[in-house]
Amino acid sequence: LDVQKKTGGSVNILGEVATHPVAAWMIQMAQVASKFTLFTHHAKTFPNLVTALRNSLLAIGMFQDEKVAELQVVGVLNFDIHLKKDFTGQRFIERITECVPVEDVNEYTFEHRNYSSLEEKMDVFIDNATHYFTKITDKKVYEGVNILEYIDGKYVLTNPISDYNVIPMIENMSEDDVLEFAKFIIKYWPDQTEKIMKNEIVARLMSQENEKNLQEKEIASTIAINEESIQMQEEEEKPKKKTRRKTTNTETTNEE
Repeated sequence: LDVQKKTGGSVNILGEVATHPVAAWMIQMAQVASKFTLFTHHAKTFPNLVTALRNSLLAIGMFQDEKVAELQVVGVLNFDIHLKKDFTGQRFIERITECVPVEDVNEYTFEHRNYSSLEEKMDVFIDNATHYFTKITDKKVYEGVNILEYIDGKYVLTNPISDYNVIPMIENMSEDDVLEFAKFIIKYWPDQTEKIMKNEIVARLMSQENEKNLQEKEIASTIAINEESIQMQEEEEKPKKKTRRKTTNTETTNEE
């Protein structure tokens, strides 16, 4: 794994992450070794997955603070493809969950400068202190959003993929895949059309495809017009040929 970290590959595939050291290596590989990493884990829910990996980092002594360790885990988890086994023993994809990090918003204020009385200044101070202790004790660092779910025997797209993951995905796709991906988003999440079209890569490729389609339509239209013209000429030629045959027949009769 140490050698693999230094290769700068595109994809690293790691087997079962079942021990604390392997979990720590997986986090390191996903952060610096490659564009993305695949691994398996037996967590029952997405929060369980985050908690288990976080506890592994704490157990081997890489971090002492739970929130800092959790941030490292959330930073490398993009999607959780969760498989479930039914009573017959058949496995199927139950859900695909996206991990969306929660941005740290600065909610502190400096309004105490606008007040003159000590009581008003203390109110602002208490509000800021409340925000501070909330972030320290109960800060939410991620949100697990189900993109796809297996419901009543069929797969249902429940939520759109966030910009946090859409943009890097587009940047690592071929042009053909970008077009197909953009069309997929527009088809199944129409409310995301305006947002996806603002992406420079998507907008450029869509414009090129539209121009290509327009040219193909013009060529097809020209071919259709030419075929119609040829057909009309053939129709005009038919009476002339019949007239020539009649004339020839008449001349032959006169000679006889």
